[in-house]
Amino acid sequence: MSTPHVVRTQDGPVAVITFNRPEARNAMTWPMYDALVEECEQIDRADDVRVVVLRGAGSKAFVAGTDIAQFRTFRTAEDGVRYEQRIDSVVDRLERLAKPTIAAIDGVTTGGGCALAAACDLRICTTRSRFGVPIARTLGNCLSASNHARFLDLIGPARLKELLFTGRLLPAAAAADAGLVNRVVEPDRLDAVVREYAETMAANAPLTIRASKEMIRRIQAHRRTDPALGRDLIITCYTSADFHEGVDAFLAKRAPRWTGT
Repeated sequence: MSTPHVVRTQDGPVAVITFNRPEARNAMTWPMYDALVEECEQIDRADDVRVVVLRGAGSKAFVAGTDIAQFRTFRTAEDGVRYEQRIDSVVDRLERLAKPTIAAIDGVTTGGGCALAAACDLRICTTRSRFGVPIARTLGNCLSASNHARFLDLIGPARLKELLFTGRLLPAAAAADAGLVNRVVEPDRLDAVVREYAETMAANAPLTIRASKEMIRRIQAHRRTDPALGRDLIITCYTSADFHEGVDAFLAKRAPRWTGT
C-alpha cells in the first residue's frame, strides 16, 4: 500500500520503506502511520522479502515525530490516551514484523520517529544524525509506558532520564555509546553499509532469524508492564494548559511559557 508519503520498493529480497515527506522532515501524519501498518501486513505475507529497511527521504531527518498540527484538536483526557494507544499499536506492529528490520538513519530522529527506530532490530546512522525525545522543552506531553520500556531496554534508566529530562538531542557518537544505535558511518557510506547488513541477513537461515527475533521480542514483552500503568500520567500531561501552550508555541516557532498547570 505505497502512498505518496510512505513508499515501498524492493530490490531482490530487501524491501525498503521510505517515509517521503522531506519538506516536513518526514513528520508522520495519521495516513502515514496507517500506511506503515499496512506495509507491515503486506510484507509479512510476502515470501520473497527477507529483510526490511526503513529510511527517511532527504538528508535532514529519518522521522521528526508526529505532525504537531494534529494535536490542535486535542481537548479531552481520552484524546491523549487514544493517541498514545494508537502510536503504541503502530510501533508494536513494526516490532512484530516477522522479517528483520534495519533503520537507516540520516539526520534528525525525534519523538515518535525515535520510537519507530527503537522498534527496528538494527539502527545504522550517519555521523550527522541526532536522536532524542525533546518533549520536555517542546510539547509538554508524555510517552506511553510501552515506549518508555523500549528505550529502557536500549539505553537503561539513567541515560533515558537524562534524555527525557534535558530534552537534548544525542549526536550520533553519543547515541552509539548509549546503545541506541548499532553503527555510525559517514553519510556517503550509509547505503552501502545498510545494503551489506541486509544482504548478509537475507542470505542466512530465515527461520532461525525469525525465531531469534520473536524469542527476543517475547522476552522483552514479558518484562514490560501493563500499558495502562501510565494512563493517569498521560491524562495529566495531555489535558494540561502546558500541553496546549507547547503545541501553540511549537507551531508559532516560539519558546513555550511553562506554568506547571
